[in-house]
This record gives sequence, structure tokens and C-alpha cells, in this order.
Amino acid sequence: MNNITHFNYSLYDELTRAKSFTSKRISSWDRSGKNYDWLHVLPGEKAVLAEIEGPGCIRHIYALILSFDLFFYRNLILRMYWDGETSPSVEVPIGDFFGIGLCKPRLFSSLMLTVNQGDPLWATQGLNSYFPMPFSKSARIEIENLSNIPLESFWYHIDYQLYEEIDDNVMRFHAQWWRESPTLAQDQLTKNIVLWDGINEKGKGNYMVMEAEGDGQLVGIFLEVDNIVGDWWGEGDDMVFIDGETWPPSFHGTGTEEIFGGGASPTQEYAGPYTGFPLISSPNYYRQSAMYRFFITDPIRFKKSIKYTIEHGHANNYENDYSSVGYWYQFEPHKQLIASINTRDRIPVLTDGQKQVFQKQTQVALDLYKKIKKLQGDAKGPSQSDLRVTREQISLFRSRALKAYHEGIYDLALKEWEMAEKFIKSL
Repeated sequence: MNNITHFNYSLYDELTRAKSFTSKRISSWDRSGKNYDWLHVLPGEKAVLAEIEGPGCIRHIYALILSFDLFFYRNLILRMYWDGETSPSVEVPIGDFFGIGLCKPRLFSSLMLTVNQGDPLWATQGLNSYFPMPFSKSARIEIENLSNIPLESFWYHIDYQLYEEIDDNVMRFHAQWWRESPTLAQDQLTKNIVLWDGINEKGKGNYMVMEAEGDGQLVGIFLEVDNIVGDWWGEGDDMVFIDGETWPPSFHGTGTEEIFGGGASPTQEYAGPYTGFPLISSPNYYRQSAMYRFFITDPIRFKKSIKYTIEHGHANNYENDYSSVGYWYQFEPHKQLIASINTRDRIPVLTDGQKQVFQKQTQVALDLYKKIKKLQGDAKGPSQSDLRVTREQISLFRSRALKAYHEGIYDLALKEWEMAEKFIKSL
């Protein structure tokens, strides 16, 4: 009788097996030996986070960001290039990539993305990605600051493995951001109302969550909806067209919340391994919602092309702000990603109160850096340590203003920035 114990029944059993790879990390650690372990990126400039020679695979990316730009999560662009390609395989605002919906952070844990809390006084989040990102020759990861405000501090880790070789059948990781603001109602007579009898037989006018051409498989979507017209917006079915197929599509859903594993019309935030609604800003469905679905046990395979679409309201009758990220793997070459993110309006839709805070915060931030530049040029000016303390003091104003802003108390947020403005003038 064979008494050999059969092992490897569990994913965790793989942790016991000796494998042939070398473990590495690239990070923002201070090469001088001091404790300034971050990057500072000026407006319009790029910073290379990693240039790695392969074969290998990135296993984990961590980032922590401090900026005085209210919308840095949309204005900082993350790009990734594999094996010497000139067209990026990843081009996404960094917040959207990590699951920050509409620049409104929420803490959540899933298998592929996690957003963790820092000290509330600093109003920062720990961003984590666990998508495997293989490459045979090289990997290049960079960020670009498209804000008119310097990126104050960017900490990061990139954990990866190096191999002797990787198989030819290993696909490359891709991600891209889409936005349509506002979506256009197909019938102006029935726009912006919950609709039951409207007909959508062909998917005409659907919002494009993601699209790709080539041989690959979709592994995730992150959808963001700013419901600026109010009422329940989610009577929108998803329709996934694979390899150029016509109507009916291979996938046809029954409503938006079903895609993301929720009960009818969710009003409370939730997060799970594969599905979640980490952002629901109001129990009456008004304004921001963000949701994810990871196809980890059930990737959507395509051989030629894929178009993942969704109705914006039943029969596309709601005019709202939709944006999304698609995550997929495919063999190269990939179709060049859609119109450059540089030319797209990235800022979320703003109310009058939000605009006032945004304008005041932007002006205060620009004044801060002008004052610091002036003080640095003064031979009798403050030391670098004193300037660091100045930045820290402004950061405290920032954290209180952000808290008030995200709670919708715009007059209080404005007051914090006015106090910060007085502090800068006193320097």
C-alpha cells in the first residue's frame, strides 16, 4: 500500500517548495544614508521608479504620496513599459490604478489591491498592488507629475523576482484609464429617471469600461460613477463583446451592482477578495461611487479583441460622470492605448463649494513653494531642517482641510487654507 502523503492541495503549500528565483526590491531609500526616503517631483517632470533587466516578475508595488494638490491622485500618472517597448502597457492616474475612486480615498482590502490607513494627521494612504507583472528582457516604471504643484513626497517599494527564463506563453500586464463626462442620454425625453420600459437591443451608447486588441484575458475592472443628477443610477447592464462579435454579446448582465457582487442598490460600502463597493458617498445614491470586480478565478479570455461596456442607466438614459480602469494580460504587441491621458480632463466634477476650496488650496500651495524658493535663496534664511518643519506645519493644515472637504464641510476646509495662507505670509 502506498503511504506517500499527497501534498500541494493548497495554494499555501507552494510556500514550502524551493524554487529557482532571486528576490529583489527597488525603493526610494535615501542613498546618502539619511532618512529622506522619498522622491520630490516638480510640475511637468517624470521620475523613473525602476529599470530592471529580466527575465523577471514584479510581485508587489507599494506607494505613499504626500502632495498639496487636491487632485494629485488624478494628476500623477503611472506608466509601465515591458521589454523595451515605446508605447506603455500601463498608463493610469495613480489613484485610479490603486482603487482610489474620484480622488476620494477609502480603506479596503482585496486580493489584488489594498488601500491602508496612515496617521490621520498626515492624511496619507498606503497603496498596494499584487498583480504579477512578468517581463523577459526589461521593465521600466515611471511617474509623471501633470499638476502645476510640486509632488512633495513619494515613497515606494517595488518587490520583484528574477529568473533564468520565462515561458513564451506568459502574457504581459496591461492597464488603462477611460473617462466619459458626461455620458449622453440616448433619449432626451426620458433622461435622468429610473427607466423600466426603455429598449437597448444593440448596446448603442454604452459606456466603454475598457477595450483591447490582441490575444489575452481580462482580469479586473474598477468603475467610478459620479452621480451628479441624483436618484438610483445603477439600472445599467454590462455587455462584453469578445473577438468582434455582434449582438448578442457573450456576456450580458442584469444591473450594475450585480457585477460587483452587491445586493440591490447598495447604500453601504463593502470590500471582498474579488468584488467590492469601497466608495459610496451618500445613502441616497447622490454623487460618488466606486467599485471593483477581479476576474481571478474566471478571467475573460479573448483571442482578437474585447470591449467591456455598460449602460449608464437602463437603455443609457443617465447623464453622469463615468471613469474606469481595465486590468488585463495579453501577448505583445498591444494596440497603442487610446488618446493620450495628458490631453484629458482628469479633475472630478466640482460643486461651487468644492471649486472654492480647490482654487484656494492651489493658490496657497503655489505661494508656499514660492516662499520656500525665496527663503532658500537668502543666505541668512532658514536651515533645511526649518523648512522641513514649515512643510510639516502646512501638512497639518492640509490634513484638517482634507477631512472637512471629504465630509462636505467646505467652509471649514476653506478656513483651514486661509489660516495656512496667513502662516506662509508670516514666514
